[in-house]
Amino acid sequence: MGVKGFVEGGIASVIAGCSTHPLDLIKVRMQLQGEKAFHPSFVHAPPPKVGPISVGVKLVQQEGVTALFSGVSATILRQLLYSTTRMGLYDVLKKKWSDPNSASGTMPLTYKITAGLIAGGIGAAVGNPADVAMVRMQADGRLPPSQRRNYKSVVDAITRMTKDEGVTSLWRGSSLTVNRAMIVTASQLASYDQFKEMILEKGVMRDGLGTHVTASFAAGFVAAVMSNPIDVIKTRVMNMKVEHGAPPPYSGALDCALKTMRAEGPMALYKGFVPTISRQGPFTVVLFVTLEQVRNLLKDF
Repeated sequence: MGVKGFVEGGIASVIAGCSTHPLDLIKVRMQLQGEKAFHPSFVHAPPPKVGPISVGVKLVQQEGVTALFSGVSATILRQLLYSTTRMGLYDVLKKKWSDPNSASGTMPLTYKITAGLIAGGIGAAVGNPADVAMVRMQADGRLPPSQRRNYKSVVDAITRMTKDEGVTSLWRGSSLTVNRAMIVTASQLASYDQFKEMILEKGVMRDGLGTHVTASFAAGFVAAVMSNPIDVIKTRVMNMKVEHGAPPPYSGALDCALKTMRAEGPMALYKGFVPTISRQGPFTVVLFVTLEQVRNLLKDF
């Protein structure tokens, strides 16, 4: 218990984050569709809404294949800060709260959810600067050339944000990040443990790759459904460009949610859901399958 859980979670998270980064980038681009309708820096009508495949094809055609990995350095830093923290803390709380009288050493679902909420909130607060940088780097290509930030790396992004907008800009949208992370971690980690226990207890499958893939994909679906509305608002708040002397496009999370729903309808909060589940599913599968393998490798340490 302790450091080992953080190391295992960190390794699995970085591998999962890098392998699904293109899907996450497409999700961000889709979540920003329609924002031109009320963004002061745009004067033209919003473009027609398109699906994830069209977004991906257009992205490659206009920006090149390498654009699919725009902001990957920020993803790596985010996983090292956010996911390592949340996975490690969840593991600590899980082992602390597990029922010693239970044959399998499990803990009640309510405890799993509580552990996920705590671990996710703390992890998000730690990783927010990398999260802001990642969103901006992923979204930069959709802006007109004259308005692009052109960050060279996550270090350059964080340095320039601090210099140009102040240190507080690194925690822009942090309340949304924390709320989303609490929901994602509680639904993702708690669901995985719960689904895995149910599969093993009912004897559907033995503890192996099949069980890990099934439980992790189910957990990914639950996490995607629960987190998508907050993720849309978080993306827009983090990506907004505050022009000197002009009021920001959004005064906060609630203002962003209301403007989005007024301009685009309530279902706009589930914009990008297809790439979200397309990314969340594989990400969660890679995350937990890798985690289980890393645990086996490090079980003697």
